[in-house]
Amino acid sequence: MTHARITQFAADFTEKTLFKCLMVRLLKIALGEETEDISGMITEEMLEVDKELLQLAKANLEISGTTALVALIKNGILTVANVGDSRGVICDKEGKMLPLSFDHKPQQLKERKRIRQAGGFISFNGVWRVAGVLATSRALGDYPLKDKNLVIAEPDILTFDLSDLQPQFMILATDGLWDCFSSEEAVEYIKERLNEPHFGAKSLVLQAYYRGSVDNITVMVVNFKLKQVSSFGMNDW
Repeated sequence: MTHARITQFAADFTEKTLFKCLMVRLLKIALGEETEDISGMITEEMLEVDKELLQLAKANLEISGTTALVALIKNGILTVANVGDSRGVICDKEGKMLPLSFDHKPQQLKERKRIRQAGGFISFNGVWRVAGVLATSRALGDYPLKDKNLVIAEPDILTFDLSDLQPQFMILATDGLWDCFSSEEAVEYIKERLNEPHFGAKSLVLQAYYRGSVDNITVMVVNFKLKQVSSFGMNDW
């Protein structure tokens, strides 16, 4: 799950490159060529992709950036890595919402402290922004803010045992959805529409648009009962 700002450059590059890199690393783990450390592997690849993206961005005068949300299931363990303000939630066996990630916002105490220690500042312009510009404190790309580490690409990673959760479904979405829906609202909305085409993802995107979301809206729903995935975004209209 990626989310573009200004242009598609950063999102397209990250989506294609990160997926390939993760698949190569997983193959090496399966072949016994390296030890299994899923969290460490995802962190390494995200930082490497960010490094490559920054080099290309500087060469092409691209200032776009992207969030990244990765969900990986291996041996019954769900690993979720988040950079930015895309968000993942899950509906457990009892129908309750469980957060899979936490948004990286500049006003959060940990993020605000890190930004100030790097010599930066945050200011309010509609929402809290890093250096008065960026509404998320972590991202891939955004090279003008990377030089002094005001914005970083290091993910926060959480793991979940699916045998304990026995989830019904999972939602991964960009912040265009979460600008209009709370996590609990989104789960309740999909619960009533899981039998629809796209498992309700299309309906959720359209509803966020009707509610006035002006940001990128992309929603992916993982139906654990059917073991199928469906996604829908504004570009699919």
